[in-house]
Amino acid sequence: MKKILIQIKTWLQSLSFRTGVIVLIMCVCFYILSFAQAFIPSEYLSAEAKVVLWTVLFGMAKTCQYGGLTIVGVEGYKKIKNAIKGNKKKEEQ
Repeated sequence: MKKILIQIKTWLQSLSFRTGVIVLIMCVCFYILSFAQAFIPSEYLSAEAKVVLWTVLFGMAKTCQYGGLTIVGVEGYKKIKNAIKGNKKKEEQ
């Protein structure tokens, strides 16, 4: 089992930076959907269905989060962080 996980990690790390960013954006979308479904009226969706939806969507968000961070890596994370900080500095001026 450990060998399979290492192979998956190696494969994810071989993907491009752009792919990692796309997966992280999907992560944000899944987080939004997982909490937004709570606002659907009960007459349209039962409580049990909401629990199942939340579990699936939140699980997908976490999977995309860890997968995206593995794809992007430490250097890519620093690159994204610096890009966000750079945009904030430009807005302040």
